[in-house]
Parts: sequence; structure tokens; C-alpha cells
Amino acid sequence: SLIMFAQETNDKLFSSTGVIEAKMSFSPKLIRKIKSDTVYVDTQFQYKTEGQWNEMTIGIRARGNFRRSTCYYPPIKVDLKKKQVKDTYFNGQKKLKLVLPCLQESDKNDNILKELMVYKLFELITPYHFKTRQLSVEFTDLNKKKPVTENINAFLIEDDKKVAKRHGGKVFERYIHPLAMDSDASIRNAMFQYMIGNTDFSVAYQHNGKLLYIDKKIIPLPYDFDMSGFINPSYGVVNQTLNISSIRDRKYRGFKRDDKDFYAVRDVFIGQKEAMFAILSNYQASFDNPSEFTEAKEYLMSFFEVIENEASFKKNVIDVARTK
Repeated sequence: SLIMFAQETNDKLFSSTGVIEAKMSFSPKLIRKIKSDTVYVDTQFQYKTEGQWNEMTIGIRARGNFRRSTCYYPPIKVDLKKKQVKDTYFNGQKKLKLVLPCLQESDKNDNILKELMVYKLFELITPYHFKTRQLSVEFTDLNKKKPVTENINAFLIEDDKKVAKRHGGKVFERYIHPLAMDSDASIRNAMFQYMIGNTDFSVAYQHNGKLLYIDKKIIPLPYDFDMSGFINPSYGVVNQTLNISSIRDRKYRGFKRDDKDFYAVRDVFIGQKEAMFAILSNYQASFDNPSEFTEAKEYLMSFFEVIENEASFKKNVIDVARTK
């Protein structure tokens, strides 16, 4: 419809795919210390469009419990000021998430690329997804006695309210039993989490996920995939209750549904297989360490080995679906 189209084209930030060059400086230590979710620290944000540097003041705060306590660079919630974003790339945006690397390690930038790829892969599976935009940030760390500048990969994630609005729905914030959620959307989400080897989520308790209420259906909207086997970060922690020994071990966490629904979703994934590997190829040249890329690609291949074989699909997905 025309109205939907108008809403889409209005969104400059996420309608293009080029990497945005940006500059930021702050003290990660200071940002991590502030525990309040309502206190934003003002900082200067510079970004390049059409060869020109632009500058604006943004508010930032740390978000996320695990990464906030574990990571050197915390994931950031950004608050944009209406006056500053008018007539810019960021027009119409109010709140955004900014995902930065976690630790000061050699694979930190590659991990960000892998997490960004996960969001892009999810776009192939469902229209109900967060849009993302890659940044290349010249970051100046004000923690040090003498400020240190380095280049880091990062990406922006749109606000959940934007996703809901795009589909004429709203964000739903209360406990709902997973079986009351839309069957097709639930299997897509659970199968996707299985594909990337992620067990660090709960649709019922909205841990690393939101819920959307669209056309009288409740649809899971996942985010924060860094603890997955696909990304395989050094700080990955295994969920002890699941009988798995490594975050690389896949475990299907979805609920029992109609078999035909499982097979329908399996067809969706198999139908997107080529497109998925094409997404991976798009990022290959940006990796610092080629083995990080190869490892991720092989991990994705191993998922298709499971689901393309009917017996192993039944054994590893359908037969192990949860009843409680």
C-alpha cells in the first residue's frame, strides 16, 4: 500500500546499506558505572555523508546486563534529539541501539561482523525483524590518562516501536505463554536460534527478545545474539541446565507444534539457503581474521546438514521440541 511505502522511504538511516563512517569519544568505564536506565550522558557524534563530516550531540547510556558487566565497551542505547536530527540521515529516529565490540581482543571486530550478519540472516526468514546499519567508528577512549583512538566495527539497531509501527502493530510487554504466540512466527524464531546455536533467550520472559502484537497475532522479535555458537565469543557461557557442553552445541528450544508447521518452516530455511551464504560472502573481505569467517560459514553449513536430512531434522528439531 502507498501508506506503508511512504513510511518506508521516510527512513533514510536504514534504507541504505553502505557503511557509515563515524567518530565518537567517551569513557566506557564512566558509561558502565551509571546504573540508571534514565540517565543519558551527552556526547558528540560525528558521521560522514556524501564526503562531508556532520556533527551532533547524542545522549548515550549502557544497556544489557551481561555485556554491561562483562564487556570493556558496553552496548549502548542512544537518545537522539529532535532538533539535531531534523533534515539529517537520522531524521525520524528517536532511540537506537548501538552495538560495539565487547572486549579488547583480536577478534572483537570480527565478532561484530558476525552478529551483524545474524541480523541480516534473520531478515531473510521473517518480515518481523529489526533493521540494522553498519558503522565504522573511529573511537577515542577517554578512560586512559592519554586518550587512545582506535577503529572499531559497530552497528545501529532500530527501535522496537519502529518495527511495530512498520507493521501497523505495537510492542507487547507482558508474560505470554509461548504456545499462545503465533505458531509460524514462533517456529521461525526457534529454528533461527537453533541455526545460530543460541540458547540465551526466552520468548516467555522476553529475555533478548520483544513481542509484537500485529493483526491479533503475537510475534517474537529477537535481538542480542552474541552468546551464540555462530559468533562463538571468548566470553561465551554455557547454559548449565540444557545438557550441552559448549555454546557451539545446538539445542532446539521451541515448543511442540503441528508437524506440518515445522515442515513448512523447514522449507523456508532451505529456500533461503543460497541467499544466506550470499550474505556471508558480502562480509568476507571485511574480516580481520579469515579463520573467524570460515568458522562461521562452516557452522551455518552444519545447520543445513541437519535440516536437509529428514531423519535428522525430525530427531534434532521435531522430536525434542518442548512440552513445558
